[in-house]
Amino acid sequence: MSDTPKFEVIDRRKIKAEEEQENSQHKPQADPEPPSAGPQLVVNEPKPATAAAEETGNEAQPELPPPPTAQQSREQKAAYADASQRLEDIVRAQNPAMGPQPKLGFEQLVQQFYVSAMIQMGAGAQEGQRPRVDILGARATIDLLSVLAEKTRGNLSDVEDRTLQSVLFEARTAFLELTSMISLQAMQPPQPPPPGKH
Repeated sequence: MSDTPKFEVIDRRKIKAEEEQENSQHKPQADPEPPSAGPQLVVNEPKPATAAAEETGNEAQPELPPPPTAQQSREQKAAYADASQRLEDIVRAQNPAMGPQPKLGFEQLVQQFYVSAMIQMGAGAQEGQRPRVDILGARATIDLLSVLAEKTRGNLSDVEDRTLQSVLFEARTAFLELTSMISLQAMQPPQPPPPGKH
């Protein structure tokens, strides 16, 4: 039997919202109460997706679950920190020479995207093995780096910005070289098959 615990994550907020919606559909509608002089709660009814799309001029977007409350976020963050600490304690108990893990920052995030893009472009293949290339995946990863650069513009330190711009430049350069090679191979006439035995 495996020592790895098996678990399932369930978003209880979604289930609760579905239950509330089902309950509200089964309840008989009460007669509306006459307006009172005090403040009233105004509930905006959700518009059908087509009506909302026509108003904004955009295609219908998938409905997102409601964001977590501040209390839910605090509780989850505390539980995550506890679980992380327990995991680090287990790993350190099995590897006593290992020190505490360094704190992760923006540079590690950028490097993670860079490494992913390079692996998708075939880097890191063992000698003698044909590299496995996922050029579309690499393009998506590089595009995500571009989104990150766009969304963080003006909010980064000089070192963070320089790291991001350098990584983006190197990843795009590798992508251009690889797509040039792919284009050249695609334009070459196919090789005839070797003569077979008759």
